[in-house]
Formats: sequence, structure tokens, C-alpha cells
Amino acid sequence: MKRTYENALKLLQTRRRTARPTDRLSMGIDGLSPISTRPNVNGTSTLLGIPSIVGMREWLHVLGHSDGDVNRLNVIHVAGTKGKGSTCAFVRSLLLAHGLRTGFPLKVGLYTSPDLRCIRERIQINEQLIPEDLFTKYFFEVWDCLSSQDSQVAVRKYGMPRYLQLLALVACHTFIKEATDAAIWETHHGGEYDSTNFILEPVVTGITTIGMDHVAQLGPTIENVAWHKAGIFKSGTPGFSAPQEPTIAAVLQARAEEKQVELGFVGVNPSLPAEARALQTFVQKTNCSLALALVYAFLKRRAQPENSCLSSSDILDGIGKFSWPGRFEVISEGRNEWFLDGAHNELSVKHAVECLPRILIFTHISDQRDGQALLETLASCIKNNNMWPEYVIFTTYQERQDGSTRIDKNVKIPNTSIPNLLALYCEIWSKIDPDAVIVSETAIEGALKFARSIGEENGGMDTLITGSLHLVGGALNLLRPLN
Repeated sequence: MKRTYENALKLLQTRRRTARPTDRLSMGIDGLSPISTRPNVNGTSTLLGIPSIVGMREWLHVLGHSDGDVNRLNVIHVAGTKGKGSTCAFVRSLLLAHGLRTGFPLKVGLYTSPDLRCIRERIQINEQLIPEDLFTKYFFEVWDCLSSQDSQVAVRKYGMPRYLQLLALVACHTFIKEATDAAIWETHHGGEYDSTNFILEPVVTGITTIGMDHVAQLGPTIENVAWHKAGIFKSGTPGFSAPQEPTIAAVLQARAEEKQVELGFVGVNPSLPAEARALQTFVQKTNCSLALALVYAFLKRRAQPENSCLSSSDILDGIGKFSWPGRFEVISEGRNEWFLDGAHNELSVKHAVECLPRILIFTHISDQRDGQALLETLASCIKNNNMWPEYVIFTTYQERQDGSTRIDKNVKIPNTSIPNLLALYCEIWSKIDPDAVIVSETAIEGALKFARSIGEENGGMDTLITGSLHLVGGALNLLRPLN
């Protein structure tokens, strides 16, 4: 097989699960507590299948990366339900502003998920996606090493890494080879058993706002979810959390004490610049405040004493240059304005409607989450704000009306009847707001065209696109394609 970017993507796709695991484990796993003694909080955990953390350190050792190599990446590890990506992006922006002034850190890696337009969005260095040739080079170094005869002992025991495990391995391999000064890691879903939790000695850990999400893997209760998220805490490493509900905070505190971690809860920082465009929503102020706490702790532990603080100019520059596509993002197109927010759970969607435009484009297609409940939550929030959209457009995850796709389009379509789902969404909204003009479009491109036609008739329009990161990613690719 030729070592091309397209072939790397094809191989990566082969490592996707065909279905979620359904069996509970009946035996212990090397390096983890026996399943019978695994803690549960106010309920029996629904964790199914082999945890994603299993095999990660062993695969890294096969690649030639020791635990010390990983620790020298100077990792900031972030878990949570809402705001993980934004918090990580604020951390990166602040670190780079400090590095520009002081010389450290000069090279900052970021591993995040999911991607919106391109798989390489998940692995970035200094606000740049790694180039196609670099992704291809490091992907095949990992793939060839793990699939070689010399690696068969580890592969026989653990198999080849699955999709997210493989991406995390490629990211770690990339950051080590590129000698980053700091690496920011966003967990995938949980924490304790997440495939990113191979980092034994992070510099600092952070927990963003926690809510009910990925319940099939982390539930059944909010306390269970919090227990999993707090699994990234490591003894001797400071931990910080955004404000949480009392029951969640109690679990985080208990786990911090269990792991001998000094945990701080971080409210909105009163010194944040009031006029910063990136901080116009309360949730982003919360995320930025947590990021500041993480950066302060990081610099205290890793920077030279004379450069161990953020200056006011670092903060202003970092927040001013903050960018995180698809989250509270505004794209201007003449007299048309597009508001994009990839809110995809009930906690997130409440913040997406703080200022509701005239047109709403929505979809959510998932085997894991309840799209109907998400839409009803969205409607309830709109009702509370008393700002009903005049036009509501339901669509799918298909980008182009002609059905064409990009080679790096990264959407796993759920086993859901899409025509029936769109009809259900239309029916729900017609009962909620009989006066709205309700339209269904089979492709995102068609939804955008319909919104533009409303703008042409009215001298401009405002449109909110929300409900799914896959929807927002498709819209972004059409509105502002990557070079």
C-alpha cells in the first residue's frame, strides 16, 4: 500500500467499531482494579466492553516511547462534559501569548475531538493543523510499527488499537517527535478509563462543567459520570474544576482526596476583559477562567521563576487571539450572519439560544443521544427567552446536495431512519410553534441555500446552526472551507 494521506484515512476508518459493546466484563484487567471492586456511585456502572485505556501504555512502549517521554510532554489534561474544547483552546492561546513574550513555551501541541472539517484538526501544533504529509508520515510510523512482526506479542494480547486509541497514539507520537514544550489533551468521553488517560504525570488537570452525557458508557447517574471524569486526577498534580452542582462537586472532592490531589473550584475571574468578543457568553467566561487557572498552575510548575506568571498583556493577547471553530462562532457574509454552535447535549443547547436569530437550522442524528429530547430542550429554552425563530430548517449530516463527499469527511452515520427522523422533528416543532415556517432539507447545502433565499428577500438574515458538531462541521466546510 502506498503511504498516502488518503490511504492513511482508509486504514484509520477500518479501526472503527461496528457497534457499541453490550457485554459486561466478568474478569479483571491488567493494571485496573478487578471489575467486582470497581467503585460505583449511587448506582451500578453501565461500563461495557474493554475500557479504552487498556493497551495504551503498552502500545506506546512498542513505539519506543517510555512513560518518561510522555511525562516530558508537559501535559495539561482536561475532562468534562461541556466546554472541554473551548477551555483547551483558551489554554493554548494563553500559553502561546506567554511564550511569545518570554520564550516558553514556544511549541504547544493540542489533541482534541471531534474534528469538524478535517481529521487533522484533532492534532495541532501552535494553532496549526499538522500538514497532510506530516500526518501521513507519523500515522504510518505508528501503523507499521504496531502491525510488524516485532510487535506481535503486544498485538496478540491487546489487538490493534481501535479508532480513537489509534488517533491518540498518533498524536502522542507526533508531539514527541516534534518536541513540543507543552501538550494539551482533551479526553474523548470519560476520564478514568479513557484512552487519553495513559498520562501518568500531567502538570495540571482540569474538569469543565459536567452534565448527563454518554450515559451508556459513564452512567447511569450524574455521580457516576463525575466519578469517571475525575479519573484524570493524579497524585501530586494540582487539579481544578469549573463550578459544579453540589452532588457533582462532592464526588470530585472525594475522588481528589482519594488520589491525594489538591482540588480548586474556579469561578468566573473578575479581571477578564469585559469587551473581549470571545467572552460575550457566560459559558465562555467560565471556560476562560478555568483555562487561566490551569495556565497559572502550569507556569508555576514548569516556567523559570522570573517568567512563572501571566502578564496582563499575555491575557489580553491570548483572549484576543482565541479561536475555536464551531463554538459560539459568528461568520459574516454580506448582510447575512451565521451563528454556529455545536451544542449536542441538553446542557450545551441551553447556552446556544442566549441570542436566537430569525432562522434556526437543526439536526441531531445519534444512536447514543436522544435527538427528540435535545430539540424539546432547545424549544423550552427559546420559550423562556421569548424569541421564536420565524423559519426552522431540519436537515441531515450530508453536506452536498449531489451526495459528493470529501476524502477526510469523518462522520459515522448512525443506524437511524433519517427521513422518519426529519418528519418527527417537523412534527414536534409544528406542535411547539404552529406559526413557524418549517422546512426539511436532505443536505446541509440545501439548508444554507434556503436560509440565504430568506436573506435575499429581506435584505439580510441571522441564522443559528446548532444541534450537532457534525452539522456545524458540514456547515463550516461550506461556509469557510479549509485551504
